[in-house]
Amino acid sequence: MKSILFKICFLAVFLLLSNKPDVQEFQGQAFYSSKSSMELGSWGARMSEAQKKQVAARLKNRLEKTYVLNFNKEESLFNEEDKLDAMSGATDSWGKNFARGEQYKNVKDNALVQNQEFYGKQFLVKDELQKFNWVMGKESKQIGQYMCFKASTIVPTTELNWYDFSWGSLRNAAPKEDGTTPEIQMTTIEAWYTPQIPVSHGPAEYWGLPGLILEVNAGNTTMLCTKIVMNPKGNLDLEAPSKGKEITKMAYQETITGKMKEMRDNRGRRRSR
Repeated sequence: MKSILFKICFLAVFLLLSNKPDVQEFQGQAFYSSKSSMELGSWGARMSEAQKKQVAARLKNRLEKTYVLNFNKEESLFNEEDKLDAMSGATDSWGKNFARGEQYKNVKDNALVQNQEFYGKQFLVKDELQKFNWVMGKESKQIGQYMCFKASTIVPTTELNWYDFSWGSLRNAAPKEDGTTPEIQMTTIEAWYTPQIPVSHGPAEYWGLPGLILEVNAGNTTMLCTKIVMNPKGNLDLEAPSKGKEITKMAYQETITGKMKEMRDNRGRRRSR
């Protein structure tokens, strides 16, 4: 009798373990807000404080954004939440041309898939994940209910904002008059991660730490996690984007840079007539 009971108990334990939830069923949602300071350069030096405030109000949607990160152990999907333009009540259509699109990361496969729209044309950017040589710090701090630890690194600025474009960056990248190569602009990154959520994900391009990244300070932008929901009811959307012309990050940057130069040259020809 005892032998039969032992076999039944063993079978029950075996079935319980074999039905243990798959690793992919561990999932969560992290909500982030980001704030960027204005970089007005020499143009800003000629502006009054009132004018600067007016510009900041008009650019509010580009300077302050909110995002949601859906994730499991291996995958994440990062999206910006749409906002109405603070001045006109419409979405920021111009800014969308140079904004980060829906971003899928797979840390196991070292894969990035990102949807980008540029002047009505859809691109599907497929590449490797951004490389970060993190230096682990000893500092710690509390973010919400999570204990976080500091890590830092430095990367070329263009590797972080490859989907964006600015005439200033284009001028800085041009060869100097003496033929020398311009100095590569670098961005210092400070990240805070929590081992209490043991995944290697983070917002935007950031990943690769032994815990979910809850805060990032990079250049003139700070991104902070404001809310976390672990194992929400139902399956989260973690499907990679699939529509658009396939292209690499470098090829995409070359495409939008070429298009912007073409638009500039066309305007110049029209004015000279």
